[in-house]
Amino acid sequence: MKSTIAVSLTNYLDAGAIVAGASGLSLWKDYLGLTEANLGWLNAISANCLGAAIGAIIGGFLADKYGRKAIYTYNMLIYMTGVALILLSVNFPMLLAGFLVTGISVGVGVPASWTYISESSEVSNRGRNIGISQMAWGIGPTIILILGTLLAPPTSGAGSEGLLFPFVKSIADVFGVTDGASLNVFSSRLVFVSLFIVAFIAWLLQRRLDESKEWEAAKHTATKQQSTFASFGSLFTNKINVRAILFLAGMYLTWNLVSSVMGFFQQHIYETAGGLSNEYANLLSVGQWLIIIATTFFFSMIVDKVNQRWLFFTGVMFAVLAWVLVLTVGITSITGLLVFTLLWGLQGGISVQSFYALWASELFPAKYRAAAQGVMFFIVRGLSAAWGLGFVYIYGEQGEGFTRAAWVMLILLVVSLLIGTAGAPDTRGKTLEQITKERYGEKI
Repeated sequence: MKSTIAVSLTNYLDAGAIVAGASGLSLWKDYLGLTEANLGWLNAISANCLGAAIGAIIGGFLADKYGRKAIYTYNMLIYMTGVALILLSVNFPMLLAGFLVTGISVGVGVPASWTYISESSEVSNRGRNIGISQMAWGIGPTIILILGTLLAPPTSGAGSEGLLFPFVKSIADVFGVTDGASLNVFSSRLVFVSLFIVAFIAWLLQRRLDESKEWEAAKHTATKQQSTFASFGSLFTNKINVRAILFLAGMYLTWNLVSSVMGFFQQHIYETAGGLSNEYANLLSVGQWLIIIATTFFFSMIVDKVNQRWLFFTGVMFAVLAWVLVLTVGITSITGLLVFTLLWGLQGGISVQSFYALWASELFPAKYRAAAQGVMFFIVRGLSAAWGLGFVYIYGEQGEGFTRAAWVMLILLVVSLLIGTAGAPDTRGKTLEQITKERYGEKI
């Protein structure tokens, strides 16, 4: 459990980086005079998309070649560098670079994280431990959004300043900033300071972890002909692997195209299409993440005990219903916003990402388990980057294209529902070694 918590901080920092950027998006836009296209690029190269995609394919390979512990020894140092660039940014290129470096670090850590948790779990609690790690994915945004709400500057014409905004003023005053957008953006800078502190704590804990026993065993039995490069190459030549990659990437990609937009643009959508202030947009999102945490806890308690196919179906149905609501009721009323937030929170607790993390670590052998996840994560987050760039043009400057975007979201979620429900593997109650033998035979 101690190792699960330490590794789960990677999820906290992954989601935290995405939401920290999202919660302050309007503030950075005003401070630097950014356009919707600039915001699209920030999303595209961030921990939400391309940055994580690049990091994942590198991290997956390194975790299989040098071990899971090697990732935990150095990766948080890269994350802290990226966060430092963001919180010190004074122009768009610097902000963009910070988002990219942070995203790469997140991507490097994700395959090793899910793989390590799965390999260090018992048969009866593998799903539970994945669920616990996903709770950190909910706790991070909740804390970040609460902090963002408390530090929020006053919004012209709507809402009041956060309770801790006077503290923001005092910090900004030290740097000679007393008013305007330059003062307001200090709220976002302080949110990123909190991520820097958590990343430092994570680095201290993770560098003390023991190496995965399963990785050590796989490394010990590997022959010279079974080098890491050769194993990596077999991902694309073995039909069993190709089918697993197509299933997992297809299921995860279609869901993540929607989730990545909501992770980065949700507050912005609430403020433009929904008409909320920055403070109230953050506050509503806090409520959503509290629902996600509670539902994820429920997921972790039952996932090892129930039929996973139908649990997956239930989770994605909440997502489908949320977007049906958007297209029928809309989000301009407080009732529509509240019900949408509830449904989206429920799907986030029984999310496709939880099943992806579980099944992706089960369906591949140890010698290229992390690399396989890296490849799929690269595909998913890379295509999500392209979609993020396209979304801002569909959505428009002030949300005038929101209905068109909502139809795309709904179709993507229905596709994810169909792929995941039809292809859900029967792996519950089996050891990783047993699953590998059933799928690949004695020699792999």
